[in-house]
Amino acid sequence: MGNLLKECSSNPPLLFSGTSHLELAREAAEVLGCKLGEVTIERFPDGEIFLQILDNVRGRDVFVFQTVALDPNNLLMELLIMIDALKRASARSITAVIPYFGYCRQDRKDRLRVPLTAKLVANMIVTAGATNLLTVDLHAAQLQGFFDIPVNELFGRPILLEAVKQLCDRDLVVVTPDIGSVKLARMYARDLKAEFAVIDKLRLSAEEVDADLFIGEIKGKDVLLADDMCSTAGTLASAAKACQEKGAKRIFAVVTHGLFVGNALQRIEESPIEALLVSNTVPVADRVVTNPKVRIVSIAPLLAQAIRCIVAKESISSLM
Repeated sequence: MGNLLKECSSNPPLLFSGTSHLELAREAAEVLGCKLGEVTIERFPDGEIFLQILDNVRGRDVFVFQTVALDPNNLLMELLIMIDALKRASARSITAVIPYFGYCRQDRKDRLRVPLTAKLVANMIVTAGATNLLTVDLHAAQLQGFFDIPVNELFGRPILLEAVKQLCDRDLVVVTPDIGSVKLARMYARDLKAEFAVIDKLRLSAEEVDADLFIGEIKGKDVLLADDMCSTAGTLASAAKACQEKGAKRIFAVVTHGLFVGNALQRIEESPIEALLVSNTVPVADRVVTNPKVRIVSIAPLLAQAIRCIVAKESISSLM
């Protein structure tokens, strides 16, 4: 495979990666026919991060891969330091490629005296020197407005759809496990030419949720639960149980971001969900790969196509 970036530009950009998800960055670079740039990342005895860019980036467009998940505080700091290093090394532009945008759920003041942490993180990324953002399935579309730089949001749905069709594509109802995912579930229903239903959730605690309201008919039909992320799996598990009680025949689930924290995998195994499709925007641990219900779909080709479009100054709307 040739270097697609060289074909798009006489001065091809460079790709770098932090430590959060090297496998995904390498896979995207392989699709593009190039190698990742060299960078040294170490830690001082007191935990401070030391970083050095080993390639000449003067006047170059650069892309920095970093998923801010599972260890968000350290990985965010690492990303900010790398962006700062690239800016001070005279990179022409710096695109932060953040497949999963950490702190995305703290995007509104739903209680008194709480921060808008998603906005704070956006401010830090821009202040560090990022000139563009490339991300996948933001938790809420309005997060784009938190940035004072261009934001290219990709959707995992086109990549995941093909895998979904291999599991279930007849007599299907797409169900949103909570009100916040209505738009995403509607798009899945449209693409699959399926019916649509809604479950509203009642959050009992930070980890526990309960199905509260059901709108739609699923009795005797296959169900596809569609959501943007799975963290503790409380929402998916309770929604699957509610669908089972309403007479669903088979239950599947699809999510873009698989955090799988705490007892998430155990909840999935004990739930009526037959299979859960998830992209690899978040690093996939061995315990996830070996789980019989979880099926991983790589998002690397989508990210690579988006990077090629950005370099070639082409629209990325065709990828959505």
